[in-house]
Amino acid sequence: MISEIDKYIIQRVREIRESQGLTQMDLSLRLGKGVGFIGDIEAPSKKAKYNVKHLNDIAKIFGCSPKEFWPNKPL
Repeated sequence: MISEIDKYIIQRVREIRESQGLTQMDLSLRLGKGVGFIGDIEAPSKKAKYNVKHLNDIAKIFGCSPKEFWPNKPL
């Protein structure tokens, strides 16, 4: 089962990805991953999640700080 913090981060990345007009496939390919990488992470039925390197690389793509993906207070 995925933790609450992982769920929060996955949702934040999704929100920012969508606000920038990127599809799951766009982000997967920009990360140098397979076309289904982001889809696997965003699918609630899967146990895939981001690691710290993924989040840093995604922040570079989005042009933001990795802090944007984290809540202001512990969950």
